[in-house]
Amino acid sequence: MSPELREVYAELLQRAPENRIEPDLSRITRVMELMGDPQQSYRSIRIAGTNGKTTTARILERILREAGLRTGRTTSPHLHSPVERIAIDGHPIDEEGFLQAYRDVEPFAAIVDAESEAAGGVRLTYFEYLTAMAFQAFASAPVDVAVVETGLGGTWDATGAVDPDVAVVTPISLDHQDYLGDTIAQIAGEKAGILTARATAIIANQPYQDAGDVLRDRIAELGAEAAIEDQQIGVLARTPGVGGQMLSLQGIAGRYDEVFLSLLGEHQARNALLAVAAAEALLGDGSTALDGELLHAALSTSTSPGRSEVVRQAPTVLLDAAHNPAGALTLVETVRENFRFTRTVGLVGILEEKDAEEILSVLESLLDQVVITQSSSPRAIPADRLADLARDVFEDEDRVSEQASLPDAIQIAVDLAESEGDQFGGVVVAGSVTLAAEVRDLLGVPDEE
Repeated sequence: MSPELREVYAELLQRAPENRIEPDLSRITRVMELMGDPQQSYRSIRIAGTNGKTTTARILERILREAGLRTGRTTSPHLHSPVERIAIDGHPIDEEGFLQAYRDVEPFAAIVDAESEAAGGVRLTYFEYLTAMAFQAFASAPVDVAVVETGLGGTWDATGAVDPDVAVVTPISLDHQDYLGDTIAQIAGEKAGILTARATAIIANQPYQDAGDVLRDRIAELGAEAAIEDQQIGVLARTPGVGGQMLSLQGIAGRYDEVFLSLLGEHQARNALLAVAAAEALLGDGSTALDGELLHAALSTSTSPGRSEVVRQAPTVLLDAAHNPAGALTLVETVRENFRFTRTVGLVGILEEKDAEEILSVLESLLDQVVITQSSSPRAIPADRLADLARDVFEDEDRVSEQASLPDAIQIAVDLAESEGDQFGGVVVAGSVTLAAEVRDLLGVPDEE
């Protein structure tokens, strides 16, 4: 990261942080208005949900590029650099592009900041400013379509400045209860805020009936077109294989057999299904099937760094940004389906606002041993405190190791996986996006280009 980018990123971080939202669309709406509403110059697809948003966005964007469209993509949070949050044609914008987008927004942000503070409000938040930058960068490119991942919730999320052609809702579970509500129904109500009368709704099969009920009621209220997993669309079959899985999918407009997806886990097959349906809705209004060769080319080359990603062999190191109980459960199921580790060692670090006890409880059934550590995030639970909680959950002190230094923790986990001459041990890294990113860095995994 160049000195100038570090300075700009520090200025962004001085605004309300990403994990703090100000539930009001007036600031982002005003800054977009002052800028001439650049987000209205291209079509858009908006994605909300608790888990699976980023991967769904990446697969969808890959399909649209294969179809010949110029694409923009916003995802959050980033793994290594803030430039990852704004991608054009499948690649993060370069540092100069990021800085230019910042400068393009700056004079208008100053006006909105002043207006808001004069009225007793707050400045544009970090996420609002980044969202404005993305929308401006897409218009400058220019792109044909933007794939936009929400930050938190949906109703008040800054990405609501777009009027989407397609709205996708991935599985909803408990997370960010301090902002979204204490119940599944309340959280689903917030996420249902991305649905509109004009946007075709693509809805994942929901693990909680309350979430499904809220979404269906909202769709009926709006009179919107909808494709719901296991009703109009579905994963018909899948066969796990080396480096991915073979799928048969029923989309809105067609059936697609023997399509290889280069990602592991049932959840990734379902993410691919949502992406296929969203692409059908955008490209052919849901009435024209996608070209089979196009779909094969897109799905067989899709990537999702930090999501069920193998980053080392001998021993295998698998890392996942699983940061809530639902994500942890999905990770456990993916490891059991795709790997036959004779010894499974966890490397776990979790952030303060997360349900650490429940995440550890889910992982406990998978792990023979766990190494508790912490990332460099100021929100990371200190390793000693998290280790105390892990000892209670694992009910056996010999299964829990503690090492605050992440490089040392990685080495301990690798040594444990290989202990007693075990040739088929594996390390599973989980607990937070920041932990996954820092392990990738330390193991020398290349950044996305």
